[in-house]
Amino acid sequence: MKNLYTLAAMVALSIQPCVFAQPQDAASASPTQTPAAGPAVVPAEQQATREQLTRLFEVMRLRQQFNQIMTMMPKAVEQGIHEEMQQAMAQMPAAQQPTADQQAQLDAIMDKYMQKAMNIYPADEMMADAIGVYQRHMSRTDVDAYIAFYTSPPGQHLLDAQPAIMKEYMPIVMAKAQDRSKALYAEMLQDLANFEKNQKPQPATAPAK
Repeated sequence: MKNLYTLAAMVALSIQPCVFAQPQDAASASPTQTPAAGPAVVPAEQQATREQLTRLFEVMRLRQQFNQIMTMMPKAVEQGIHEEMQQAMAQMPAAQQPTADQQAQLDAIMDKYMQKAMNIYPADEMMADAIGVYQRHMSRTDVDAYIAFYTSPPGQHLLDAQPAIMKEYMPIVMAKAQDRSKALYAEMLQDLANFEKNQKPQPATAPAK
């Protein structure tokens, strides 16, 4: 059963980076503390209004983009988790490998928390939180210009192409990140092995006569 808990922990750790990643300052804040807002680049009297930014997010199709990313990420993460679990189980003695029933339970647990993780920060809430940040960095004139671009034929073409671009781009990102993470992990294990070896006391040498 200890190995089953290890596999469950792997599931949790694999899910975490794609939905709970946050800036260092925010991560160090207490759970009930709102991260401090950054300095305003645009003077308050020139900042875009919430109505402008809501319209900009609408014409940029941000909600659809967020939803697409949150739909694609679980599939990539789930594939990585299954590969890690298969490697871990292949290294276990046959007597310690999970039974078919235990494996089904592990799969159910993974599916349950993948769904919970992907819905923990809905797109509408992400957009609402983004408005305050955008206001500090974008003027009303800026937003009007962006709205004009995204409602123009070139802007619409860019938005139309984005789903196909993301579909092609995300597997490249995930594959390279996974391969390089494995190499980095192997390098770290080697360094740890060397460190442990160097900590062992050296045999005493007899004094020269």
